[in-house]
Amino acid sequence: MSTATGAISRWRIVARSPQAAAVTETLFETKWLGLYRIGHWDFVQRPNSESCVGILAVTGDHEVLLVEQFRIPLQRRVIEIPAGLVGDEVEHEGESIAETARRELLEETGYQAGKIEPLIVSPTSAGMARELTHLFLATELEQVGPGGGVGNEDIQLHRVPVADLRTWLRAKESEGLLVDFKIHAALWAADLR
Repeated sequence: MSTATGAISRWRIVARSPQAAAVTETLFETKWLGLYRIGHWDFVQRPNSESCVGILAVTGDHEVLLVEQFRIPLQRRVIEIPAGLVGDEVEHEGESIAETARRELLEETGYQAGKIEPLIVSPTSAGMARELTHLFLATELEQVGPGGGVGNEDIQLHRVPVADLRTWLRAKESEGLLVDFKIHAALWAADLR
């Protein structure tokens, strides 16, 4: 529990309202997730990570690399851009957000980015979590590995032409898969709509 408390104490809360300056109360914590309260508002926080990354990877053939995996909370398969948590594992402590984006892209897709640039930073779910999502554009891609994730991850890679993306995503939804909103946010931020 001291790990989670340390993570929470790293937040510098700037007083913008009476609730923002209030004390954070711990309601419940596990190794991976905590439930907290400020004033009357309950929210979640990952004890080992304050941010996540999402990577819009575009090949030289103008294809977008998307990943598909089963998500336990939703009990469904989800189509997403490659993504991951920042600093959630000891071996990646001190890694920059951009380095995390490069590593996650490689782990999930097998592609290495020659160029990676920030697109936008936004709250993941402002009413529920403190987490910030950092979206990146990755280009000059080279396939150097198999991808598929690490550990017990079972990630399937899709290369989809940008011109066919909307139709492809609708087809996946009609098959019962969910489509993560970060795909659309990243496309908009990269001006690839």
